[in-house]
Amino acid sequence: MSERIKASVLATDMDGTFIPMASNPQNRKDLHAIQAELDKNNITLMYVTGRHLELVLEAIRSSELPSPPWLICDVGASIYHINDSGAYKALGAYTQQLFDIVGDHSRDAVVQQISELVDLKLQESERQTQFKISYYCDANMVDGAVRKLSQGLKLTSLPYRIISSIDPFTGIGLIDLLPAGVSKAYALRWWAAYTQSDHESILFAGDSGNDVAALTAGYRSIVVGNAESSVVDQVRRVHRINDWSDRLILCRAHATSGVLEGLRHFLKS
Repeated sequence: MSERIKASVLATDMDGTFIPMASNPQNRKDLHAIQAELDKNNITLMYVTGRHLELVLEAIRSSELPSPPWLICDVGASIYHINDSGAYKALGAYTQQLFDIVGDHSRDAVVQQISELVDLKLQESERQTQFKISYYCDANMVDGAVRKLSQGLKLTSLPYRIISSIDPFTGIGLIDLLPAGVSKAYALRWWAAYTQSDHESILFAGDSGNDVAALTAGYRSIVVGNAESSVVDQVRRVHRINDWSDRLILCRAHATSGVLEGLRHFLKS
């Protein structure tokens, strides 16, 4: 039986994790149950997602999701806070942090250099940001593309890192280049320091490759039942190596229902 914790933040991925799946009616019911648990335990919700802001807002509208006070978007390349009028505004201090990392490297120049290293298809313009460069890749070619990119980044000394995953809905490979060191985990850690939030009070839920960094950062971690098997293996291994006791639950329930399962697991006495 878990020791009761004082959770104050539920930081969760959206696609494949928090957003109810159309094929799973129980997800919709459990979305309301999650909100009840958050309200009862005075826990703040935060989305930590690969989506850019417009797609987050679209999901909030179309899936009738709660609008949390904070958003980490673009796989950790942006942080937004809701203002008094209900609009999300980029956090300037974090934007400056990323400028400090990339230095004088312009986005266009980086894209040009990447095109000389590996043949990838850039995602649509609305999926790009000043600090996130996103590509599509055949799922069975992701590992090879990542190896080529990794070698190229070392040779060119570009201050970027690679995060790859498979879209849970389309099965298409996704490759993101972010400022060196930046990830969902990096942004969440920076946010916690900025808001003076206790690391021990944060729960993180996810399902895919771009969640691994946060799921292995020492937070109490919820891996939903539909997670990629490679994600499960990586996360389980890191938690075991670090001998983290009761900081991980591998849920049986999928997506939203898995988040609820994990939340209740860590809140129970």
